[in-house]
Amino acid sequence: MSRKATEKRHTNETKIEISFTVDGEGKADVNTGISFMDHMLTLFARHGFFDLTVKASGDLDIDAHHTMEDLGIVLGTVIRKALGDKKGIRRYGFFILPMDETLARVVLDLSGRACLVYEVEPAARYIKELDVRLFREFFQALTNNLALNLHVDVIRGEDVHHVFEGVFKAFARALDCATSLEPREKGVPTTKGMLD
Repeated sequence: MSRKATEKRHTNETKIEISFTVDGEGKADVNTGISFMDHMLTLFARHGFFDLTVKASGDLDIDAHHTMEDLGIVLGTVIRKALGDKKGIRRYGFFILPMDETLARVVLDLSGRACLVYEVEPAARYIKELDVRLFREFFQALTNNLALNLHVDVIRGEDVHHVFEGVFKAFARALDCATSLEPREKGVPTTKGMLD
């Protein structure tokens, strides 16, 4: 079973193409036009053992909002497509990750129902010129398009870089767990008969 997909989204604001392989080696080729987001998506691929290619351009002369939100839309969509009918997956995943003084927790369910609970309050508003409040927009768009129940909490953290690095690494590990195959599962892990 080959669990991979490619998705494109072209609007007047952004042009994004993402290829995603669930059962990868952690390889990434990411160019979003936002250096810190390139860093986050690269470590997401590495720590989740996903193969990820991202080519994005957007109206960054205005701000990063459209690009960050649309990256979430396309990444959520491509992961959903790569998972297909979700047959054999573990469905649930969680990880608590230390990043120096930061402790980040991500818990998720590939339930087919979108719900984001996001408890991240970094001490600083910007990393270079990037407004870190846009990470909520990214995760909301990803949640909606992957149809994911996602809880993101930063239990403690001071350095804003460490906060988001901890979040993305914990998300990667939790998603790796949820998308991994359970050999005892012959169908989809639900009594409804489908996760949608």
